[in-house]
Amino acid sequence: MSSSTVITNIATLVTNDPSLGDGSPLGLIQDAAVVIDGDRIAWTGESSKAPATDNRVDAGGRAVLPGFVDSHSHLVFAGDRTQEFNARMSGRSYSAGGIRTTVAATRAATDAELEANLTRYLTEALRQGTTTFETKSGYGLTTEDESRALRIAAAHTDEVTYLGAHIVSPDYADDPAAYVALVTGEMLDACAPYARWIDVFCEKGAFDGDQARAILTAGKAKGLHPRVHANQLSYGPGVQLAVELDAASADHCTHLTDADVDALAHSRTVATLLPGAEFSTRAEWPDARRLLAAGVTVALSTDCNPGSSFTSSVPFCIALAVRDMGMTPDEAVWSATAGGAAALRRDDVGRLSTGAYADLITLDAPSHVHLAYRPGVPLVTDVWRRGVRQG
Repeated sequence: MSSSTVITNIATLVTNDPSLGDGSPLGLIQDAAVVIDGDRIAWTGESSKAPATDNRVDAGGRAVLPGFVDSHSHLVFAGDRTQEFNARMSGRSYSAGGIRTTVAATRAATDAELEANLTRYLTEALRQGTTTFETKSGYGLTTEDESRALRIAAAHTDEVTYLGAHIVSPDYADDPAAYVALVTGEMLDACAPYARWIDVFCEKGAFDGDQARAILTAGKAKGLHPRVHANQLSYGPGVQLAVELDAASADHCTHLTDADVDALAHSRTVATLLPGAEFSTRAEWPDARRLLAAGVTVALSTDCNPGSSFTSSVPFCIALAVRDMGMTPDEAVWSATAGGAAALRRDDVGRLSTGAYADLITLDAPSHVHLAYRPGVPLVTDVWRRGVRQG
């Protein structure tokens, strides 16, 4: 038998349901309460109207938000790239080539070591309010190493992405076509049972448009849905390819033409922005304001990985998006919750209205705006996932 719990005395409740509260995209309710029944949200509204429940929790005048939905991470890896980061901060530019360092370390690691590393970062992210996450392979680049990465990831999340096409494997440096054949053939066959998504790094130094189309099309034929690392380091075909193939998201979206923005605006493809990568590589910031003004759906995620964005903190990314990418605090919070859900084509997370999973966080602040207003401060005090308060 499930028990019901009301969380009451909420200063500001972010529901992400515009039919509730103030009618804004965040669906803000002041002096609010939320009822959890089992693993789902059963009711939201003003505290004074809350129904009777088995249990009662006093939020103490704090803000409550949906748990963060991190729709882009690379958490199955070994080692780190401290030296590379230090060199980059001392003047060296970022390129796609550093991934090879992580590939070597990941291949050398045991399954137990990879899983321990994964759970370490998942625990770190959960503590900071992330209740739903996607993660990718991409640091094995052999059939055996890619499939084991996905098998390990699939034990911890349903949102698993096959990224054999991260870069051309060093083993195939002289024959990229043979590597594409491997990624679309034997490796795909071994990896597809563990994954929901397929991704490709469509970029100079990685895969061109034709290679990326072949890889994503092969994945679709196996029942995997596309995502694309698109237009991060330079202008290119990634965004247009993502829209053409109805990818759930085009991720990075830093270098966009007007045609790219227009294509996104007239599609279901979400533009997932990853400000941790720009912070860590001192690169040009994506122009979120331009995308939002055109009507593009925008998600915010961490891109947590050991090379270009070694942060698991969505609150940090929210603060960066507000400070450096032209987003308002409301837009950034929506993009890190409902936007991430849209990038995973989910409607059961990223919102706090009837029927959604009871994934929510409490801030030691009266408003969600404090996530940007007080950058770097650990404001998340409570995390509930699937109706269970996390210890």
